[in-house]
Amino acid sequence: MTDNTRYQSPLGTRYASPRMQSLWSPKHRARLWRELWLTLAEEQQRLGIEIPDAALEEMRAHIDDVDLEAVRKFEQRFRHDVMAHIHAFGDQAPAARPFIHLGATSCYVTDNSELLVMRDALRLLLGRLVAVIKALSDFAVAHRQTPTLAYTHFQPAQLTTVGKRAAMWLQDFYLDAAALYDMSETLMFRGCKGVTGTQASYLDLFHGDHDKVRELDRSVSQRFGFARSIHLTGQTYTRKIDSRIMDLLSGIAQTASKFATDLRLLQHEGEVLEPFESEQIGSSAMAYKRNPMRAERVCALTRHIISLNANAANTAALGNLYGQQMAMSQNRLDRGYRSIADMMNIKAAADARSDNYRYGMNAHLMKSQSDINQAFVAGGVNMMGNLAGKSMDALNSIIGTNNAMRQADNAFALGRMEARDTFELQKEAGKFKAFFQDPMETAEMGRRSRQDISIALSPEAAELRRRERKGRVEESVAIQRGLMDKMFGNYTPTFYG
Repeated sequence: MTDNTRYQSPLGTRYASPRMQSLWSPKHRARLWRELWLTLAEEQQRLGIEIPDAALEEMRAHIDDVDLEAVRKFEQRFRHDVMAHIHAFGDQAPAARPFIHLGATSCYVTDNSELLVMRDALRLLLGRLVAVIKALSDFAVAHRQTPTLAYTHFQPAQLTTVGKRAAMWLQDFYLDAAALYDMSETLMFRGCKGVTGTQASYLDLFHGDHDKVRELDRSVSQRFGFARSIHLTGQTYTRKIDSRIMDLLSGIAQTASKFATDLRLLQHEGEVLEPFESEQIGSSAMAYKRNPMRAERVCALTRHIISLNANAANTAALGNLYGQQMAMSQNRLDRGYRSIADMMNIKAAADARSDNYRYGMNAHLMKSQSDINQAFVAGGVNMMGNLAGKSMDALNSIIGTNNAMRQADNAFALGRMEARDTFELQKEAGKFKAFFQDPMETAEMGRRSRQDISIALSPEAAELRRRERKGRVEESVAIQRGLMDKMFGNYTPTFYG
């Protein structure tokens, strides 16, 4: 069948950029898997495992020519995607067949390749977001002295400037960009962790040499551009990473939705007009209409992205012992990345082929506005001339202190955590003390439980442990009997029968 006879998501065909589509394509993913297998084999050879040079040469020669049809046929037989790719790779590189995937688990290629794609996708989004910030910044500076009426509850309020209004959108996009940059630069690789994260298979390969196992993990991660790998994994890397990334994408979507919603409202008031191309048709029934269709699409796409956040959160919430955590993860990010890329690629914000493709902000209020609003503007022009430009200075000050504030918040949080731990310990000790004052409260099982706790907490227990260490068992039993009699009445010790 041709592509036109099968369903295709409009998120990919209508909105996603070619580069974003390429990152998530089956071809690119298969190529990354082969790069991962080649890098693993090269580092294993460097660390002493006997892998022939001819095997590595054959692997290098077939990194790019993945036969996806052959892979599909193998998967129909094996019902295992990774093994299908291993067999297809082995057919093309027969000398390397015994060394492909040596010591690795499926998540070595699946998880690591997804982390690579996510990192590259985040960097792609960062570039698009920076372009939006640059355009908004230029616009805000250009209109920093253009007076306009501000709204609260979407009702006329006091004066502001067009530049200040744009700077508020800009500030949110900046905060998103800062978080996006931090995530893209600190994302960690899964690395070489073995089947359940213990690296046992690699320890066998290197005959128990822990240093070589650690070096393998470090070198493979660094060769793919990651400063370090995740410290601990199970079968998969922690899905908290996916949840954090979706939180980040949801935040960008929230900012874009607020921006687009404001544009739609302001276009109704006649203060902001979306670009309208020379041959654009506003409506099939009413050609004169100028619907804010770009802003509407942004709102629709961002609403979808925000809804995907719960999917990643629920996947992360599954226990480590559940096998479906890996299977369910397959749906967690593809649509989210494509959707956020689609939103950033809306032609109204990204396409500069036509002079019409830019947002036009009116320099004056529309004549249809009330006389009261006109009076507000006229009376406040001098005042706004004195205030113009200060909002951008204030914004720069906020942005400039962002990192310092974050460091201070971290230090404060650590102090609060320490204080909380101390308080919790004191509170629990108080509960134990109150609990022991009523020895008749529960039956024998509860009594034994309190007895064990009391021994661990009491001063007599310290003496008991000291005497036990010296081998004075008889005296220890006497102290124990006296302690139990004091707290619970007559008691026969069971620990030293």
